[in-house]
Amino acid sequence: MKPPETTPESAAATAEVRLEAGGRAVVVLRGRLDSLTAMGPWRQVEQRLHGVAVTALEVDAGGIEYCDGSGMALLHCLQMGFLTPGATVTVRGLTPELQRSFDNFSAADYRASVPPPPLRNHIPTDLGRGARAMARDFVEQVRFIGAVAQGLVGTLFRPRLMRWDEVMRVFESAGANALPIVSLISLLVGLVIAFEAAQPLALFGAQIFIADMIGLVMVRELGPMMAAIILAGRSGSAFAAELGTMKVNEELNALQTMGLDPVRFLVVQRVVASVLLTPLLTVYAMFMGVLGGVLVMLGIGFPLVAIYNELVLRLTAGDVLIGTTKGVVFGLIVAAVGCLRGLQTQKGPSAVGASTTRAVVSSILLIIVTDAGFSILLYVLRQ
Repeated sequence: MKPPETTPESAAATAEVRLEAGGRAVVVLRGRLDSLTAMGPWRQVEQRLHGVAVTALEVDAGGIEYCDGSGMALLHCLQMGFLTPGATVTVRGLTPELQRSFDNFSAADYRASVPPPPLRNHIPTDLGRGARAMARDFVEQVRFIGAVAQGLVGTLFRPRLMRWDEVMRVFESAGANALPIVSLISLLVGLVIAFEAAQPLALFGAQIFIADMIGLVMVRELGPMMAAIILAGRSGSAFAAELGTMKVNEELNALQTMGLDPVRFLVVQRVVASVLLTPLLTVYAMFMGVLGGVLVMLGIGFPLVAIYNELVLRLTAGDVLIGTTKGVVFGLIVAAVGCLRGLQTQKGPSAVGASTTRAVVSSILLIIVTDAGFSILLYVLRQ
């Protein structure tokens, strides 16, 4: 028989492990086993019994003076055989109070609380679930589009039904407050495009065409897209978070109980505000992007008159109309998708965050797809 080993890791708790013949082991616990002291004896017992074939384990708890949840966790770990698999475990010496606390939790309770292992999904099953989810989402989108269209038509013939104060609030928070970030990003995009084009065009002595390129790119393409993406990140996510929080807090149910349609009461105002403000943001983004390119050309040495004449020669009212039309469509997409994802919010602590993420990702994806459709259509129409 090996001599006993006692290595207390704190003055308040000690653990003694004795290994005896026949695969029998004895663990003697003494002192206060609480959240601060239980880890030392636990580590000592685990190291001493690791790799040892134990058939019978006796836990002597007669020397325990105090025991909280951490100490009980150590006793249950020993009693359930986690450190000595397959061994017969006996716990003795507990005071009546500690024995009652110890008996309140059994191995059967632990096994009942262990979650079942996750089921492995097969590829056909995942495909089927994905297809069903897409079909369900498509049906919800069609219903939502119909409800929004009905609300817009109703307010068109009866403008007093529109909550214009809410429209102005959204117009300010989503539009006016977005001007700084739109200014910065659009200006930097114009600068980058002009700098990237300056060197290749210099090889052909055609740097004056930087004005043509920056004008067409910012007015027809990047101005509307940058404004829409910024709006999706700022306002689309805000719409989803606001409506999602209201749904989690059951405020939408309260509106329905009072006879108010959430789509007409909350969604229509956001859609109208977004459709009205996005073209303005688009025109502003166009101007800032062109300004960035003009600053680069001024730095290169071109006079302002030459830059202006080149822009006027290349850009037409049709180009500006195309850009603002894209802005209207993109604004409608951002507001509709943000509100739809907010209304689709599920229960749970992470539901609002998931809806916000889905709103931003879906909006940006639809913006790019719609912009590709515009490009194909304009190419076919030779515009």
